[in-house]
Amino acid sequence: MILDIIITILWSISPFGEAKVGIPFGLVNGLNKYFVFIIGFSANVLVFPLMLFFLDNVNRRLLKWTPYKKAAIKIARRAKIGSGNVIQKYGFFGLIFFVMLPIPGTGVYAGTIATYMFKIDRQRAFWANTIGIYISSVIVWTTTVLTIKGMA
Repeated sequence: MILDIIITILWSISPFGEAKVGIPFGLVNGLNKYFVFIIGFSANVLVFPLMLFFLDNVNRRLLKWTPYKKAAIKIARRAKIGSGNVIQKYGFFGLIFFVMLPIPGTGVYAGTIATYMFKIDRQRAFWANTIGIYISSVIVWTTTVLTIKGMA
């Protein structure tokens, strides 16, 4: 059980899944459905400050390394293309919408990169990301709970 909790948290902070994978993992492995929502959502919210710290401090140093710089530019372009129009046109609500979509390429990692690139006020961006993560987590949690009930 402890291992399932740890894996749920790790999936929820991972750029390869976020809460979109962490929540279903916890539910499928029999953890309490409300507890899974809380830990998946909370872990995913932690990504925003951790990612901003990385972008502010570590990223600047790593940009001096050519292979990292090439990869960072590629990721930044993808984030800008995927989020730029929505965020620039709708601002706060555009960021919420972009983060809340439970599909690959969106989420708090892309939302944090967009915050950094577009120099969005960080407090407003934190709340937009948190609201987007909450809505996405509710969608994923509800869909997974209903699917598990349908299979039982």
